[in-house]
Parts: sequence; C-alpha cells; structure tokens
Amino acid sequence: MAGHSKWANIQHRKGRQDALRSKLFSKLSKEITVAAKMGDPDPDKNPRLRLAVKEAKSQSVPKDVIDRAIKKSQIGEGDDYKEIRYEGYGPGGVAVIVEAMTDNLNRTASTVRSTFGKNGGNLGETGSVSFMFERTGEITYPIEIGDEDTVMMAALEAGADDVESSAEGHTIYCADSDLNEVSTSLENELGESNSTKLIWKPNVTTELDLEGAQKLMKLIDLLEDDDDVQRVTANFEISDEVMEQLGAD
Repeated sequence: MAGHSKWANIQHRKGRQDALRSKLFSKLSKEITVAAKMGDPDPDKNPRLRLAVKEAKSQSVPKDVIDRAIKKSQIGEGDDYKEIRYEGYGPGGVAVIVEAMTDNLNRTASTVRSTFGKNGGNLGETGSVSFMFERTGEITYPIEIGDEDTVMMAALEAGADDVESSAEGHTIYCADSDLNEVSTSLENELGESNSTKLIWKPNVTTELDLEGAQKLMKLIDLLEDDDDVQRVTANFEISDEVMEQLGAD
C-alpha cells in the first residue's frame, strides 16, 4: 500500500459553516430518503441506505432527522428524484464532476450550465472528465485510532486497496463495490469511522495558483449552493503556500 499521496483532492464544503448546516442536512436527508425508497427501509438490509445514514451521522445530523428522512420514503416522497452526473472544466482547466439529485432535469441542467459558463468554466458531455477520476470507496479515521501499521493491517485484512496516513488522520480506499463490506469489517476492528462514502478520486491533477484557486472555489461554492447538487469534486492541487493564503482570506 502506498503512503501519503502527492495529489490533493479538495472538496470545498460550505456545509461546514454553521450558517449553512441546514442546507447540508437537507442534502444528506434527500440521499437517505432516495436510498430507502430504492431498497429496504432498514439500513441493515440496504447497503446504500446504511452508508447514507453513516455519512449523515458523521456530519452530526440528529437521529430524529434521519428517522424522518427514512419515513418519508414510505409515504411516497423521493419518487420523482433522479440521479444525474454533470462533467466539465473549471477555471485553469480543472476537471469538475457535479453529482445531482433532482425532480426537474431541465431546471438542474440549465442552472449547472449557466453556473459553469458565468464562472470561467465549460460544461461538457458525460464522460468528458470522469476518465481522470476513479470511483472509489473512502473511509476516514482520526489519527488517534492507531498508528499507521495498525491501521494498514486492519485495512489489508478488511480487503481495502490503499491507505494514506498523515497528521490529519487515516484515509482508507477500497473498490466502490466493496465499500459496505470493508467499512463493516473495519468498524468491527477499529470502531466507528469519521466518514464512509463513495468518492471520485483523481488519477491526474492540475496545479493552481492563488488566483486560479479562488476562481475555482467560487465556482464550487455556487454549484454547491444549488439545492439539486449533492456534491462537487475537482481534481486540482495547490501548494501549502497557496493553501495558507486561501485560509487567510
């Protein structure tokens, strides 16, 4: 397994700000409702729902909100939602993947296209940038859970593909189809994870300077502000110096 990689897959989450907590909760609740609608309402019998609930808990979504989202699936809510992926290029030629869940495809497509166009980007066809990413399961643990060797051994035994450990914590990667099985095994060995989800992991990155990073962050902010957009991933890389400058802004 490789050590800490050089690339930085930065997903700018406005939901971390208290003022936008309700928007994040709404998006996570929508995923729970749709996952429950597509399968069994019992998380133990529905891997997708189990992962959706786990991710919601990692973002401190209250239990009553989670329960309410599951119940909505049983009374017809979530019937009209469709999952769709948009792909394009942002400022500096950065590849961007937008995952949406919508009950109005025309509205969402129009908004996403307009947001790209007005902020130095171009919306492309499906498949235009996804070849630069790998669909992967990602499981994160705090650094306190154990040393690098302990986590690596647990990950190997669970069937994971890769581990990256740094001062911030441990990140474990596995095949997308194995995420539920691997995360369950790790949970038995290491306890509750910080986060368990499917991601688009870049296999190639584009480095940005401060101006380019600021422009891209603005695009991502605007995309994530759309209620139909669940998450945005971009394959950019920035230096520690630029990261510090961004943090100071």
